[in-house]
Amino acid sequence: MLHLTKGLRVGLMSILLGIALIGGGTYAYFSDHKISENTFASGTLDLSVNPNTLINVKNIKPGDSFLRSFTLKNNGSLDIGKVIIETDYTVIDAKGDNTEDFGEHISVEFLLNMDKNNQPIYKTSLSKLKDMSPDAVARNITIPAIGKDGLPSGASDRLVVKFSFVDNGEDQNQFQGDSLNLEWKFVGMQAVDE
Repeated sequence: MLHLTKGLRVGLMSILLGIALIGGGTYAYFSDHKISENTFASGTLDLSVNPNTLINVKNIKPGDSFLRSFTLKNNGSLDIGKVIIETDYTVIDAKGDNTEDFGEHISVEFLLNMDKNNQPIYKTSLSKLKDMSPDAVARNITIPAIGKDGLPSGASDRLVVKFSFVDNGEDQNQFQGDSLNLEWKFVGMQAVDE
């Protein structure tokens, strides 16, 4: 029994000595630390159009045309890769006699950015423009007008558009007294790194 107790004591002492060495070793080396403080701040897209109202005319008749210019500016911190123009309009039929869409008789001709020479880019009617997909608008109108690089942060481009009440040589009396309220929504889309 004495031998067993002596063996138990030796074993217990070995265990305690091992714990002491391990515990003592934990605090026996140098250490240092630094804290890294990090931030994720998202950029902004901020597209503006000037003037806000591009056209406001009265007493138009078939054959009338109106040339208007407007400026698109990127006030945000991120580059705008492309700009989409979403077209919508409502027709107020004064006499309730329209058999055709007044928007089919309003021609829209986008001219090359005046800062880059004034040449035709794309011509269509308001009704067809309203039905165009965003990709078709970008491909046919805004990319040729603004450029493939879009609008970098802080950049602006002036564009020109010509609106015409098309004289089709036929009776257009159904449109007398009517009005068409046009809404263009300009959507700036983030540039994508390739």
